[in-house]
Amino acid sequence: MLEIVTPTSLSSLSNSVANTMEHLSLLDNNIPGNSTLITAVELERFVNLCSLALDFCDFTAEMARVLTDSNHVPLQRLSLLVHNVSVMHKSLDNMPNDEHWKALSRKSTNLRVYMMAFDIKSEDMLKILKPSIPLERIHFDSYITCVSGAIVDLISRQYDKFLTHFILMNDVIDTSGFPDISDNRNEDPLVLLAWRCTKLSLLAIHGYTVWAHNLIAIARLRGSDLKVLEVTEESIDFDQGELADQDVDPVHNLIEQVSLGLGQPWHAVMDIESLSVFTEPNRHFYREMQSFSEDI
Repeated sequence: MLEIVTPTSLSSLSNSVANTMEHLSLLDNNIPGNSTLITAVELERFVNLCSLALDFCDFTAEMARVLTDSNHVPLQRLSLLVHNVSVMHKSLDNMPNDEHWKALSRKSTNLRVYMMAFDIKSEDMLKILKPSIPLERIHFDSYITCVSGAIVDLISRQYDKFLTHFILMNDVIDTSGFPDISDNRNEDPLVLLAWRCTKLSLLAIHGYTVWAHNLIAIARLRGSDLKVLEVTEESIDFDQGELADQDVDPVHNLIEQVSLGLGQPWHAVMDIESLSVFTEPNRHFYREMQSFSEDI
């Protein structure tokens, strides 16, 4: 019930309903101030919860503790929307620390986390990305705040055993120059991500510069295990050496080499609208959260 739930909705549920509920999704970025749709005390009644989706600022250390209680079944899917509006109005002070995540993972060995971060500053992401989060999917979307190479590098080092989906979107109005997260680095962070995260099956990029030779390297590193590689045409750039070679069409060579690496026909996404990542954040998060939780 998108944008209909209020802070009093859950308290109106009977104990028998709360006790049997297995999936709970509570999102509403339209509530101003410090309102929250669920408290840790309310969560105590939901003892059979397998899947939970919340605004990240509403997922507190106390909630993590409640979910580790012996009377709760192990949580299997946790979807968290980190929105700049929420971070602005609420606070990151009450979020779980690394010990809370460790305890939650011990209780729920099959727990996997999907996170969508919308216009979040790098310093806030560094606070949020605790090492013990079993992060399987992450989606960055922004209009203003670009993701840094340091954040991509951190993700590839901390979540190499879990990460399957990595989505990097930048909905800039000015397309004359996309940010380059490999800037001044010997190794491109996206190539390192493909190298370290051996379970990576989906990589989607729009609005960041992706160098053609790095795209070929990513395809070769992950091969046929990378089921989806979606990069918009306008995001791809070629270095001068590739453009100077008169005998080779750089675009044709890119398509050929990436297709060979993946073991399937590949081409760049020509139009942002056809990209499978829908850029309206709340609805996209809701849709992805459903597919993330459907097989438990």
